[in-house]
Amino acid sequence: MGWKAAQKEADLPTKGREAMIARAKHLGLEAASSIQDRDISMMSRGELPHFAGINTFMKAPYVEDMKDVGLYDAAVVGAPFDGGTTYRPGTRFGPQGIRKISGLYSPYNYEMGVDLREQMTLCDVGDIFTIPANIEKTFDQISNAVAYIAASGAFPIVLGGDHSIGFPTVRGIASVTSKRIGIIHFDRHADIQEKDMDERMHTTPYFHATAIPNVPATNLVQVGIGGWQVPREALPEMRARQTNIVTIGDIEKLGLEKVAEMALDAAWKDADAVWLSYDIDSIDCAFVPGTGWPEPGGLLPREALKLVGLVAAEGLCGMEVVEVSPPYDHADITSLMALRIIVDTLGSMVAHGKMGAHKPIIDKPFVPL
Repeated sequence: MGWKAAQKEADLPTKGREAMIARAKHLGLEAASSIQDRDISMMSRGELPHFAGINTFMKAPYVEDMKDVGLYDAAVVGAPFDGGTTYRPGTRFGPQGIRKISGLYSPYNYEMGVDLREQMTLCDVGDIFTIPANIEKTFDQISNAVAYIAASGAFPIVLGGDHSIGFPTVRGIASVTSKRIGIIHFDRHADIQEKDMDERMHTTPYFHATAIPNVPATNLVQVGIGGWQVPREALPEMRARQTNIVTIGDIEKLGLEKVAEMALDAAWKDADAVWLSYDIDSIDCAFVPGTGWPEPGGLLPREALKLVGLVAAEGLCGMEVVEVSPPYDHADITSLMALRIIVDTLGSMVAHGKMGAHKPIIDKPFVPL
């Protein structure tokens, strides 16, 4: 496999890299005369150095004018909100943390034989203007942003934020299509009770998301659920709505490929598109300490990456990664894992020809809340 991957790289184009270098030299001016590599510019305006430059997601172009977002295959957007947190705050800094460590990565993956810069276009549109003291106003802002990006034809990639945003993100997608949407949700917690402490919190998104007419609960698949932090208030809703629950024990017994197959079958049953919601706490907390609800016994990193690659291979209409809390992180390892979930998802979609395949589901105009 290693040699085949090395051979496959020879077939990848290089136009994206060449355009990046040309842009960097144009905007950043010529390097000093002592620099022998004349592809280097005076000012950092591209991928290198990984530790320098402004932290957009993987050094992707920053699109300040939202009217231009539709020029790209995918758009990264931050949702810096932790007003739905019931224990550890800090996920409002999640988008910053993920962007910061994303500078470490190049767009090329050796095993996949994929180069995101060459095979798709990606931009960063910055952060949604969230309202720290108001959940419902923030939800409206998030729904509008996701709906606008999706309606433009770009693939939304949402950086959370706590998991309360799981409702407004789905609501945004659902508002610009009449078609049926499934959800694949990785988590240790069910997140399907109606209220928590009398509010819609990060424990409640899927009660409300699956109340949307074209997002039926029977197309909700929750993977990794279990442990000592699944509130009993969620259980009546799980039974009543007939959601699909996969525990860590199920994964151990059935294997990754079978679980992915089952998740896809349920999420896609009579559906036209699937949204991916990835709560970073689905991974064992030894590997992701920087999260709001850490729980031992979750997925191992290789299992997590294998599963997202398998489910993304069928195509998605958008995705979010939530519950990254940098104040509780160590050496950026939680943010790094969140980054890897995103790029592995994109890499799998590119490798299987699914990037852009979500666009036909958009059949309604964007109407802001």
